[in-house]
Amino acid sequence: MAMVEKTGRPGYLQIADDLRAQIRGGSLAPGTPLPSTAQLAEQYDASLSVVKMAVGILRNEGLVIGQQGKGVFVRDTDAAPAGDLASEVTELRSAVRDLSERLSRVEEQLATSTTRRPGRSSR
Repeated sequence: MAMVEKTGRPGYLQIADDLRAQIRGGSLAPGTPLPSTAQLAEQYDASLSVVKMAVGILRNEGLVIGQQGKGVFVRDTDAAPAGDLASEVTELRSAVRDLSERLSRVEEQLATSTTRRPGRSSR
């Protein structure tokens, strides 16, 4: 189907654009599940992490909603979003946990790279 093109635009944004267009165009109707991460990766010839980032963008925009153990579904935009507050909170918590873990990895890398800077005596 669609492939990520080598434009200057990052692949995850291209995938998010395409999925968003499908949702708005109605070919992905409210309540229908998105294909799995693996299926999307194959469909767009992209890595799993790129696909996850694309789906993450759509989640942030409120176009799709993750359901623990079931998958990611196109959100019914007419439905009041407050109805599913519990899963929203769960999703936010896991996003925060994920970002915290990533941040600590970045901080570790920064700490190790700045301690060994050549040409500068630390004594």
